[in-house]
Amino acid sequence: QVQLVESGGGLVQAGGSLRLSCAASGRTFSSYAMGWFRQTPGKERELLAAISWSSANTYYADSVKGRFTISRDNAKNTVYLQMNSLKPEDTAVYYCAASNSLIFTTGYRYWGQGTQVTVSS
Repeated sequence: QVQLVESGGGLVQAGGSLRLSCAASGRTFSSYAMGWFRQTPGKERELLAAISWSSANTYYADSVKGRFTISRDNAKNTVYLQMNSLKPEDTAVYYCAASNSLIFTTGYRYWGQGTQVTVSS
């Protein structure tokens, strides 16, 4: 199976920036899309951004559009989430995930362990 490992989380002040990384290993296919999710206690896991592994197609949730950017480096089997203008409400555990669906915003079945992002006021 595909193994995903997130890194780059931490503590940042409101208005600051952070970049998360997700490294994929094992059986990685060029058809896999990648996405970033986040989850806070008592809430559903939320899709924030997605990118087709073999294309430039991207998706952003309204809550992060204009502030977050998803990108990829296929040579390194790595996806990134650049987070700018961070707000306290962005505090959550952030997960990367992989999908082999032709509709790249759906079908996420492989998950990383998560990385904590805390934004202070």
